[in-house]
Amino acid sequence: MDALTFGRLRNFGRVDKCLLLLSIISSAAYLASRGVQPFPGSVALKALSIAPLAVLAFRVLGTTGSRPNGVESRNTRDNLILAAALALSCLGDIFLHLDPRRYFRHALGAFLFAHLAYIVLFTRSWPRPLRARGSQLLLTALVLVYSLLVSSWLWSGLGTQAVPVMVYSCAITVMTVSTILAGFSKPFVWIGALLFVTSDSLIAAGRFKTAVPLAAYLIWPTYYLGQYGIAIGFLREKAGDDSQGMRA
Repeated sequence: MDALTFGRLRNFGRVDKCLLLLSIISSAAYLASRGVQPFPGSVALKALSIAPLAVLAFRVLGTTGSRPNGVESRNTRDNLILAAALALSCLGDIFLHLDPRRYFRHALGAFLFAHLAYIVLFTRSWPRPLRARGSQLLLTALVLVYSLLVSSWLWSGLGTQAVPVMVYSCAITVMTVSTILAGFSKPFVWIGALLFVTSDSLIAAGRFKTAVPLAAYLIWPTYYLGQYGIAIGFLREKAGDDSQGMRA
């Protein structure tokens, strides 16, 4: 189980293990059944891929307000913010599954607010004062260039969706940059953010330009692994511990 959480977590007990396994199994089942969707229950599989991560984040971070040495963490509300971001993402997933055209703007709005929550979460973790390393600045520049190029390519096909899509593009770009500048000790969170960007790029390409070969089978794994990397990577960063016991 430690391998699935990138190492041992404090306050990670049996209920939390079940939540994590439920998320992974639901995601795998959703991907495996991609060719026969939609079917009764497929939206539940999709929702159960992300929703358990929200509950897991709320539980684990909600009981790690203090460090093992008794020093109070300044990020005492991280559990609420991360859980909210994942819950909003889950809502966006449901909208896209029910009717990706009819509810596209609803999904876009849900994911937009999810990214805003992520931005708040990650900027709270920035070192004060912020001093970015050269590698961070280089990666930030690459993300900005990529976002600009993709947005420029999509522009002619956006039509009436241009404003909301561009606002969303700015939000996910800022979210990704915020993970890079946080300077986490492990790369899981910013790798997850990059995978999230990849998934959204594939969706945008198929909707507004031209479908990418095998995109239907690439969008979900890049999205899920992105959310997983962000959520579990953040938990590992804030609640990682190799000495504490488990709780039920």
